[in-house]
Amino acid sequence: MTQQLHRLLDIMATLRDPARGCEWDRAQTFDTIVPHTIEEAYEVADAVERGDPADIRDELGDLLFQVVFQARIAQEAGLFAFDDVAAAIADKLEARHPHIFGDADMPGGMREERWEAIKAQERASRGAQSALDGVAAALPALSRAEKLQKRAARVGFDWPDTAGPRAKVVEELDELEQATPEERLAEAGDLLFAAVNLVRAHGLSPEDALRAANRKFERRFRAMEDLAEGGFESLSLEEQEELWQRVKRGEAAGEGD
Repeated sequence: MTQQLHRLLDIMATLRDPARGCEWDRAQTFDTIVPHTIEEAYEVADAVERGDPADIRDELGDLLFQVVFQARIAQEAGLFAFDDVAAAIADKLEARHPHIFGDADMPGGMREERWEAIKAQERASRGAQSALDGVAAALPALSRAEKLQKRAARVGFDWPDTAGPRAKVVEELDELEQATPEERLAEAGDLLFAAVNLVRAHGLSPEDALRAANRKFERRFRAMEDLAEGGFESLSLEEQEELWQRVKRGEAAGEGD
């Protein structure tokens, strides 16, 4: 263990010290820390997306602190310590790479199939009874939908091409249009779930696709605001739409340069 990791663990112990620690840090539990852990993971992803090495370093530090924090809470409760966390992931990585750390034959042919076969064996050893066991309920809904569909696909429950999911999207769109107010939430969910399936059938990541769409919308909306020179809110919907089209035409022209 490096000197700086020892230092971080000591800082965490001091922050949690009942006599001289930080009041906020001492009050935290597994449950209260989880939202911060999730937020820090997203901030790492954001820093990576922006390609800022200094921010990536800092955000990874914030995320590491969350691991140290959770491990300290567990240690105080007599459950496990940071070393146990590190040992658990080290054991898992060695077990999942027997062709590198051992001489056992790996099941399956393709790399992803071999990887998933090993993970399936791990889930079975923990008593999993369904192909969907182990898909975390706390995942963001879009990511969880994709993961549930991929798990179902591995046991054959999937469309053979894009035609099936495309028809399902159209079907769910019609059902949402015809839904009563009480039915709309469920039908909207069905439509989104079907859209995830269609995007996945095209070999794309729904999360990546939506993140790209978010970036594009934000870029275009900000450009519209700039064109309006501070008066965007006073424009009619038709005038705002004209600005939107101007921005799109400008992007298209720029791509042709």
